[in-house]
Amino acid sequence: MAVLDCRHFTGYKPCGLSDRCDEACSRKDPVSNRILLIHLGALGAVVRSTALIAPLRRKFPRAHLTWVTQKPADQLLRSHPGIDRVLTTDSADLLSLRALDFDAAFVIDKSLAASGVLAMTKADLVYGFVADPRTGAIRPATPAAQELWQIGLDDQLKFHRNQKSEIQLVTEALEIGPWKRDEYNLPLTSSEELLRAERHDAWSSQGLRRVVGLNTGCSNVIAAKKWTIETHRALVRRLQEDPAIRVVLLGGPEDSQRNQKIAQGLDLIESPTESGLRDGLVSVAACDLVVTGDSLGMHLAISQKIPVIAWFGPTCEQEIEIYGRGVKIKSGLSCSPCWKRTCSKDVMCYDGIDLQQVEKSLRDLLGLQERPAPCHNPEQPELT
Repeated sequence: MAVLDCRHFTGYKPCGLSDRCDEACSRKDPVSNRILLIHLGALGAVVRSTALIAPLRRKFPRAHLTWVTQKPADQLLRSHPGIDRVLTTDSADLLSLRALDFDAAFVIDKSLAASGVLAMTKADLVYGFVADPRTGAIRPATPAAQELWQIGLDDQLKFHRNQKSEIQLVTEALEIGPWKRDEYNLPLTSSEELLRAERHDAWSSQGLRRVVGLNTGCSNVIAAKKWTIETHRALVRRLQEDPAIRVVLLGGPEDSQRNQKIAQGLDLIESPTESGLRDGLVSVAACDLVVTGDSLGMHLAISQKIPVIAWFGPTCEQEIEIYGRGVKIKSGLSCSPCWKRTCSKDVMCYDGIDLQQVEKSLRDLLGLQERPAPCHNPEQPELT
């Protein structure tokens, strides 16, 4: 008799771990709960939410986990050993979702779209956030989500009074706590690990140099979360004077032309930017340290336990958990944070970042001595 409650059972062929689907199968893995996680949000936020896998597994030790997200975030999740099924908002996947029932659903996004996904299935219990079916207003699904909901409605609370990280707030809102500071969980595959090692060896000259990744981009939603081209070039000029440091520019397809402008005439490496999210993850993992704004690149570095120097202007530094690996540097502007999507001020957030502080933090984290004195050439001005 087929084991219908096995994690791997599909009903139309053996799963590939065994050639039989009955009680005699040595690989059967009975499931006690079926749970659904809905997180459609920004790519970096989806990476951060991998920290929820551990507490979910503690609460539901023998659960089958389905995660619904938007493309292209599914590329980051599909090979994950802790996620049993990844679905997207494509019509074919949503048809599949309509065939499923769940013991519990966890909705992270405060959005109509996420509530619409939830409406396409059945769940005995719902945690997180739901939409009022008449007004479309988002509200907490249970009292536990009240704190996170209220933070989003009160700028003073969000910007100044709240001191909890976003992942702690989400963990508590979904009632899968208590918060145990679980780390991001985004492992490389075996082939990706080999590629990571190859890149690190090549970029570090077989370990003779420390690889500093400079993540140059961010989402266009809040464009002020990234430095100007000249600010990146100024930092590279400082770092390239030290033969113990090798700078690598990181980014995605949207950053290719920008990285080329940053790299012009400088001694650095441009990582591949056109090979997809997983390849970008490998490049981040091949670094010894990453300098970044509040962006996907920052979350990818945190997921790989790479020390980060993360700078914050329009967004809230206290919402980011870096697990004791790195330094947060805040803009000195009094209007920061603001979460504004556009800004017309003469002095921007990124103008308030001290590159000397960035370099000192970088050297401290890598265990390097102070920057060596530059070689003076009477025919060239001193680099600053």
